[in-house]
Amino acid sequence: MNRTFALRNFLLALPILMLAAMPVRAEYPDKPIRVVIGYSPGGGADNLMRPVAERLTKLLGQPFVMDYRPGAGGMIAAEVLARSPADGYTLHITDSGPMTIVPNMRKTSYNPLTDFTPIAMVGSGGTVVLVPANSPATSLKILVEMMKQKPLAWSYGTSGVGGVGHLAGEQFKTAVGVNINHVPYKGGGPALTDLMGGHVPVLFSSLGSAASFIKSGRVIPLAVTSATRSSLLPDVPTLAESGFPGFDATIWFGIVAPAGLPAKVMEKLVPAMTAALADPAVQEAIRKEGYDTMTFTPEQMRTRIAQDLSSWGKTVKNANITAD
Repeated sequence: MNRTFALRNFLLALPILMLAAMPVRAEYPDKPIRVVIGYSPGGGADNLMRPVAERLTKLLGQPFVMDYRPGAGGMIAAEVLARSPADGYTLHITDSGPMTIVPNMRKTSYNPLTDFTPIAMVGSGGTVVLVPANSPATSLKILVEMMKQKPLAWSYGTSGVGGVGHLAGEQFKTAVGVNINHVPYKGGGPALTDLMGGHVPVLFSSLGSAASFIKSGRVIPLAVTSATRSSLLPDVPTLAESGFPGFDATIWFGIVAPAGLPAKVMEKLVPAMTAALADPAVQEAIRKEGYDTMTFTPEQMRTRIAQDLSSWGKTVKNANITAD
């Protein structure tokens, strides 16, 4: 009788005991969040992510830890992110290069359209067309005229093969109708140094890298390649305004997660990202890097990636740009 009674009580209590033994699922996020960055510390991606991460830490209550994986034009970091668990604890700040340009130049182990979950755009901007302070080309109109008169005397520099500066330069050549050589450098710093030293006559540079040199008068900005003017250089016209309607060569930075991110995580991350990017201090930090914030939904971001993948593909094909 006692055994029967004890067994019955045990069976009645079993569901409660099982429930108590089950791990309690904490609400996301309950631990630090890793952010994979495909470039070195102190670069554009790092400088854009840090103010956003600081604001997100306050909003979500967890620290954001930077994980630098530089190399292969951002491909290494994208590959790391694509292989990471889709749990919201590994994010990646990426840009136009590894998402929409590099896949048109070489085979990648990831598919930019299916291997990632878009979260939010951070900022976008064009490159700036620069000449040395002593250049005879004091305006874009004069530059174009001189290039057409003596194309062999002109070339243009960029921070490297396959970057937005390179593709903007190729678009420029097509729009202007000149065939000038491309001089790729290993980074924006060496390219600016050679521009000021007179070793290359024109440079397509990121705005953030060039801002201090423009301010000091050591280089002259002739135009920006984005569709609209940059808030960092509001007095510098766009190429579209300068006689080349429709010209748009823009780079953007955005935050993505692995494919298949749970809806409950998205419901936390997306509003937090929106709030962080709406913060005036964050917007000012982004503007100082030469970019303007973008208000995109995840679906709009996915659409933009697909559009740019197609449009940059045409530029790469027409200019016969390869990764080698």
